[in-house]
Amino acid sequence: MRGHLIDATIALWEAVAKKLLPTPAKFHYLFNIRELARVFGGICKVAQQAEFKVIQNVTRLKEKVTPQLFLIGLWRHECERTFSDKLVNLADKKTFYDMLNKVTKEKFRDSLGFDDEQLMTNMLFADWQREDIMDEYGELAEKAPFVYEACASVDDIRKIANKKLDIYNELFPAKKMNLVIFDDALQHLLKVTRIINTPAGNALLVGVGGSGKQSLTKLASFICQQFFFQISLNKSYGDNQLKDDIKALYEKAGPMGQSVTFILTDAEIKKETFLEALNSMLATGEIPGLHQKEDRDLIPLQQKAVYMKEAGVKGEDPSA
Repeated sequence: MRGHLIDATIALWEAVAKKLLPTPAKFHYLFNIRELARVFGGICKVAQQAEFKVIQNVTRLKEKVTPQLFLIGLWRHECERTFSDKLVNLADKKTFYDMLNKVTKEKFRDSLGFDDEQLMTNMLFADWQREDIMDEYGELAEKAPFVYEACASVDDIRKIANKKLDIYNELFPAKKMNLVIFDDALQHLLKVTRIINTPAGNALLVGVGGSGKQSLTKLASFICQQFFFQISLNKSYGDNQLKDDIKALYEKAGPMGQSVTFILTDAEIKKETFLEALNSMLATGEIPGLHQKEDRDLIPLQQKAVYMKEAGVKGEDPSA
C-alpha cells in the first residue's frame, strides 16, 4: 500500500504542476516538493496515533470500510487540503478534482481490486471531535486530546462545532457570535482548525467583507485552545507598536509555551512596512530589529523551563 500511495502522490503532483501554472493573477501556483511533504505529513499525523488505532479500526465512520479504502480516503483528503485549497476559482478546482479522480482510478482500481464508486470517497477529518473528561462533580478532569481522525458525518461534526460555539458564547458573552454553521462555513472551519493546529501553520483568507472569515477564525482558535490576538488600531499605531505586539506574542508562544493565533486584516495594514514585517515573520520566523541583544540572550534561558517540561512529558533526557 505504501508504494501505491507514493506513486499516486508523485503522479498527482506532476500533473498539477504541469497543468496549473503560475500567472500574474495566480502567482502562488507554485507546487514543489513541499507539497509532497504536506500530503504525507497529514497521513502520518493519523498513522502515528497508534494508541487510538485510527486506521486499523477505521474509527468514527458510521459505514465501515476496509483499512485500505480508509487510507485512500485519507490520502484524497490530504491532497485536497494541500493542492485544492491553494486554488482561486471553481474552474481550477474542477481541473484538480478531475486529475485527482483520474490518478485515484489509475493507481488503486486495478492493482487493489476496488471499483470506481468505492474509490471516490469524500471523507472529512478533524482533530477536535473528542470530549473533555469530567469528574464526578462535573469539573474538568482531563482535556480532550487532539486526535486527527475521520468525521462520522457532516451532521455529526456540525453538532460538535455548534456545541463549541455555545461554549464560546457562554464564556465570552461580550464577544458573542451568532453564527449559522452551514455546509460551506463548516468546511472552512475544518480547514482553518487544521491549519492553525499545524506547527507554524498560516493562511490567507480571501472573501468579501462580512463573509465570516474573522468569526470562523476566532471560533477555530477557541476550539484549538489557542490565545487569539488582533491588533487594536488607532491613529498613532505604527511600526513600533506592531513590533511591540508581535514581540509580546513571541514571548507568549515561546517562554510561556502558549499556542497563539494572530490575525491581521487588510483594514489593519496602515503601511507597506506592516506587510514586510509579516512576510519576514512567515518566511524566517524573525523580524529584523525585533529583539535586542539582551533579549536574545535571555529568551533561551526562559525557554529552558518549557523545553524541560516537554522533554519530561515525552520521557526524554533534557540534557541530551
